[in-house]
Amino acid sequence: MPSETGIFAPEGAPLLSVSELNRLARETLEGRFPLSWVGGEISNLRRPASGHLYFALKDENAQVDCVMFRGRAQLLPFRLQDGLRVEARALVTLYEARGSFQLNIEALRHAGVGALYEAFARLRARLEGEGLFAAERRLPLPRFPRRIGVVTSLQAAALRDVLAALARRAPQVPVTIYPTLVQGEGAAANIAGAIRGADARAECDLLIVARGGGSIEDLWAFNEEIVARAIDACAIPVISGIGHESDTTIADLAADCRAATPTAAAELASAGWHEATGELRRLASILRTLMQRRLQERMQRADLLARRLLHPGERLGRLRAETAHIAARLHAALRRRLHEGGQSVRQLHLRIVRHRPETRHARQVVNSLAARLQGATSVGLARHASRLDHLASSLAHLSPQSVLRRGYSLVRKSDGSIVRGSAHLAVGESVQLTFGEGGADARVTHKRDA
Repeated sequence: MPSETGIFAPEGAPLLSVSELNRLARETLEGRFPLSWVGGEISNLRRPASGHLYFALKDENAQVDCVMFRGRAQLLPFRLQDGLRVEARALVTLYEARGSFQLNIEALRHAGVGALYEAFARLRARLEGEGLFAAERRLPLPRFPRRIGVVTSLQAAALRDVLAALARRAPQVPVTIYPTLVQGEGAAANIAGAIRGADARAECDLLIVARGGGSIEDLWAFNEEIVARAIDACAIPVISGIGHESDTTIADLAADCRAATPTAAAELASAGWHEATGELRRLASILRTLMQRRLQERMQRADLLARRLLHPGERLGRLRAETAHIAARLHAALRRRLHEGGQSVRQLHLRIVRHRPETRHARQVVNSLAARLQGATSVGLARHASRLDHLASSLAHLSPQSVLRRGYSLVRKSDGSIVRGSAHLAVGESVQLTFGEGGADARVTHKRDA
């Protein structure tokens, strides 16, 4: 079936809308061309309020529209301008709304930087293979350097930053500057010569190699092998502070310590002094606080002792008053006790008087009983005396002594036993004789049995 243009379409071919066509074209382009580096010259640069960048990238024979969105544009290390030759890392695509072919720019660099990066990578790999960047080759940084050397340009802003940081953090440490070119032809040899000169003079404990930020071309002198060799051969510990934090050079890799910026390099060099100063300030603050506290305690103690310290006359007066007060209290207590004692005595006297018995009748009874006892005692004594005399008379009759007085005698052996018959004696035995009056010793010469 003929179309309105008079051209016959293939039977069954789908009908595409413009949007679908542009989408298919974009997908085809993005799938066919991966991210690539494209070189050219900036032209027709536009900076709308959105922050995106629009420009054309051209060479002698053609040009292509480019867009760099705000998130990527903010990361550019340099400012774009018309006529600048650059290399763009770009995605080939199609702007569907207008059907225009364009490049979405991911990153930009100055033209020729790619070759520099390749040279950088080759030198880094070779020196790394030699062990030039090995950790065991790095010298330890002195904690308290007595003198610090700085290798940089006298006109560089990096020198002002380093000196300002050292003056702020370690003003007592002297600084020696070894001036050198840091950019342009012959800069690498000049930098290496300054490092070797500082090493030969051996007047510094620490060396800082510094330069401010810039493009890779500006920093290329620090990517030269001669500089890396000079740093590696230096007997003085070297801190590199080259460019910004994102910049890394061969000199950074060869140095004993890398700092992100020249200021950071000065801070590393003075870290020990700065920490010691901070510690001294902290200890001084603690000591000041302790001394103030001790003085305050002593002042309070002095005030307390001053309040307790009295004039002898005043102290004696207080003691007199206190003694008089105690004496008055004692006198009052004694009077009170005497009064209370007197009342107690009077009360006891009244109780005694009230309970005192009547003794007159009892005295009469006692007198009567005494008279009766006396009479009874006299009668009993007389009766017992008479009985005693009678018993004494009877005893006198029964007494052996009375019998002996009648002419009898008592015979005892030497052991004191009484002899009752001659059978108890032996001839020649000694005996003792007791008479009514006196006694005698005798010996048995003869005995007669009954």
